Amino acid sequence: MSRFGRVAVLYGGWSDERAVSLHSGAAVHAALCEQGVDAHLVDATPARILGLREAGFERVFIALHGRGGEDGQTQAVLDFLGLPYTGSGVAASALAMDKLRTKQIWTASGLPTPAFRILRSADDAQRAVEELGLPFFVKPAREGSSVGLTKVGAAADAAASFERAVAQDDLVVAEAGVNGPEFTAAIVGGSVLPLIQIIPATEFYDYAAKYELDSTQYRVPADLGEATIAGLQGLALQAYDALGCSGWGRVDFMLDAAGKPWLLEANTSPGMTSHSLVPMAAKAAGMSFAELVVTILEQTLEARS
Repeated sequence: MSRFGRVAVLYGGWSDERAVSLHSGAAVHAALCEQGVDAHLVDATPARILGLREAGFERVFIALHGRGGEDGQTQAVLDFLGLPYTGSGVAASALAMDKLRTKQIWTASGLPTPAFRILRSADDAQRAVEELGLPFFVKPAREGSSVGLTKVGAAADAAASFERAVAQDDLVVAEAGVNGPEFTAAIVGGSVLPLIQIIPATEFYDYAAKYELDSTQYRVPADLGEATIAGLQGLALQAYDALGCSGWGRVDFMLDAAGKPWLLEANTSPGMTSHSLVPMAAKAAGMSFAELVVTILEQTLEARS
């Protein structure tokens, strides 16, 4: 497909999600080549990203996850270089990567997200037991793939959960637990794909359940009834738009015992591995993996303001 020119597939990178990104990038690259795109894998480093235009690349498929690649830093450099790229721009990428800012924007927009607290010490984590109730989750604010995430089910575990999170990020968030099933909504080009219900093999949807275990189950499309699904898809799109996201991404949420949805987080550069959710949702919509990656890349043909 000569209309794309020479395409760099940025993968790998230097975040804690490097291993996942290597798989995502390899899958994206293979699919683009299968479709006749002149695509080339680039294991991202700051120097290689800065040299993309000089190397003759005309656009970029970002298959990076986590800090440096998904948080607006790479997007800012590509804007400076004048290279079109997949996914959201600088501001939306930075906001979505930051779970605290995401929740603050959703709260200000009147969108439902679980109660939360900023934790600055182990004592704050202990106080969260009373403020949020048990169980609750402790998260590094600017990590993905559940890196550093702990479910606190007993007061005695609160302090250790903070230490685990703060080792990943000096900004730590505690979030009230929701007792109900978890779902995700994939968004491509402004359209919400079929919802997926996630049934993790572990106590919650942690790193192992996402990437390592074949026993995690997925219901695609989720069995919720047409009216309910339409409402949840609309909510996901509102959440995505509130952050200024564009191109493609994913919004995760849970339903409580009463069936009320609670937004958890947004992802602007989702995984594209054999265990990943966006390709799963696309397949349920009748779109092959190769069609999905080309559709995402096609959005770089539009001028970015």
